Amino acid sequence: MRLRAALFALALSSLPAVAQDQATLVADQMQITNDSVLTASGNVEIFYQGQRLRAGSLRYDRTADSLAIDGPITLEDGMGSLILADQAQLSGDLTEGVLRSARIVMNQQLQLAAQQIDRVGGRYTRLGRSVASSCQVCAGNPTPLWEIRADQVVHDEVERQIYFQNATLRMGGVPVFYVPRLRMPDPTLDRARGVLTPSARTTSAFGTGIKVPYFIPIGDDKDLTLTPYYSTKNTRSLDLRYRQAFDTGWIELNGALSRDELRPGDTRGYAFAVAQFSMPQDFTLNLRVDTVTDPAYFYDYGMEERDRLESRAELTRTRRNEYISARLIHFHSIRDEEPNSTIPSLVGDVTFHRRFTGGILGGEAGLRFQTHSHRRTSSIPFDEDVGELDHGRDTSRVSLRLDWRRNWVLPAGILGTTLGELSTDFYSIEQDNVYGGSTTRVHGGLAVELRWPWIKAGANASHLIEPIVQVVWAPDDAADLPNEDSALVEFDESNLFSLNRFSGSDAREQGARLNLGVGYTRIDPAGWTLGATVGRVIREKDLGQFSEASGLNGKDSDWLAALQLTLDEGLILTNRMLFDDDLSTSKAELRVDADFDRFGLSASYIRVLADETENRDDPLSELTFDTRYQFTDAWAGRTSARYDFEEERAARAGVGVEFRNECMSVDLSLSRRFATSTSVKPSTDIGLSVDLLGFGSGKKPGPAGTCRG
Repeated sequence: MRLRAALFALALSSLPAVAQDQATLVADQMQITNDSVLTASGNVEIFYQGQRLRAGSLRYDRTADSLAIDGPITLEDGMGSLILADQAQLSGDLTEGVLRSARIVMNQQLQLAAQQIDRVGGRYTRLGRSVASSCQVCAGNPTPLWEIRADQVVHDEVERQIYFQNATLRMGGVPVFYVPRLRMPDPTLDRARGVLTPSARTTSAFGTGIKVPYFIPIGDDKDLTLTPYYSTKNTRSLDLRYRQAFDTGWIELNGALSRDELRPGDTRGYAFAVAQFSMPQDFTLNLRVDTVTDPAYFYDYGMEERDRLESRAELTRTRRNEYISARLIHFHSIRDEEPNSTIPSLVGDVTFHRRFTGGILGGEAGLRFQTHSHRRTSSIPFDEDVGELDHGRDTSRVSLRLDWRRNWVLPAGILGTTLGELSTDFYSIEQDNVYGGSTTRVHGGLAVELRWPWIKAGANASHLIEPIVQVVWAPDDAADLPNEDSALVEFDESNLFSLNRFSGSDAREQGARLNLGVGYTRIDPAGWTLGATVGRVIREKDLGQFSEASGLNGKDSDWLAALQLTLDEGLILTNRMLFDDDLSTSKAELRVDADFDRFGLSASYIRVLADETENRDDPLSELTFDTRYQFTDAWAGRTSARYDFEEERAARAGVGVEFRNECMSVDLSLSRRFATSTSVKPSTDIGLSVDLLGFGSGKKPGPAGTCRG
């Protein structure tokens, strides 16, 4: 050890680069001859400017400033690349030279192998006749799943680009594609100009087509992606996506222009724009613009199913105990038989909500101020002989609401709560022969609530039973107003004990009532939890505010029953039902969500009665599910479907299979949409995407195989 330390000190004095740039040389044995030649052998390591070189032995000539190295050689460049070689002749700073029988491993994915590798200027690594692949190669199976063979490969470490000359792509050893010159990003580069992963798509409407995205970075803060789409049935389409980041926010624009045989001579397309910016005083500005040329475009081109477009500008701020929002929204319907002239196409809202202590009353209070206005373009006034949806009623509203709540702990562990609410609404209604003019409505409610939790904790399980009684008083003479924002009413365990179950402001729940319920929770040490709630609403008298399908109609509401089972392994089962005393169901929902290691399921069944109030002329009975199954570490399958029991047919169905290993990802899908209308027709869609991993695609590699024997 004393000899090694002495030789190491001599080495430091003999290498100018080492002394000046804080390099470190470590070896089992070192020897200096002629005052200019250093020889090191046995577990040689050099640490220099973030690089690490390991070798069997080396010989440094200070006069020529060169290193002769014998392997096995490992050179880590500190930027994610690893070079392995048998022999090397390098400059003293490791930036110039030749490595023989070498290969490069980039980002632990892509491998490039050649008989000789030249390092030039500390920036370029040049390989002669080379093979590139990210697939694992075993002695028993030396042919990779895919490989690129080229006469020459150059890696630019500054631009992080790989250039191939006379490149041939081979799949399983069989040549399938040749290109004279090819440029690909190395695995460490996130953004580079060039072609992204192509995908093929076959549909009954367009035939077989291919999409080839091309990515164009425009500086560090913005980029553009152009995706041409060509199909055998004369479909020509160009998709684009533009993104830009700012110091205070970002914008993203997506759109397309298309020509096809479904609408000969027409140019079809869409445009979506979204943006978000941070404003002074902690405000956030959100912007969104949606437009499309025709109702069937999204359906025909396999995009998300939208039947209404929404453009908005919204300014919000959320702080502790405070929420402020101001928004302007424009709606445009592309539903069949829904004219835009008679829907509220322009909507404006301003909301201020503040929470604070209850003062001398104790507890917690809240104040909400809100303005709302919506406009229809139709000039037809609402009247008794005009359809509810065939008019041009315009409404403006200013509302002020004050609420208060205080909790008490009573004897025997009973939890008591007193709560109240008072609201004032001023309405101005135009183009309405029934409700037209100005109306002021004052409404409120008071409630007393008692909860008596019974808890049993044991070694086997913990149980909680909680009976709840809530007595509510509210006037039953509120002003008669058109109900436009509260037509859809949900009755579930979240609002069983609410003063108002209407979702909006146009309708207020009236009359004295008794809200009854009992909750049960079991927590098992094995990791599973069971929760159940049963309840109903009993009214002093039936005021006819609710429809039959809501489950809240009549003097006594339907029974509400909710059950949720959560297993530690990843299964959640949720069931909700509304049924009357004769066990006739008005609403039912069953959800199953499973997330296991190899199997996943998201399924739901819903059944709802027909209800003209909710604009549902026919009952709804529908099953929807999405599944995935991991057959092996590399192979996975998926299925999805939506079945309409009322129509006795599937609305959509799809299957897919994905293969992914350490070097390739293949995704094949087949889907069928059965829905029909005046604007869309049933269609079948087949999609194929193949991605060679290892070139900075952004996809995570799958599991690597194991070499045997």
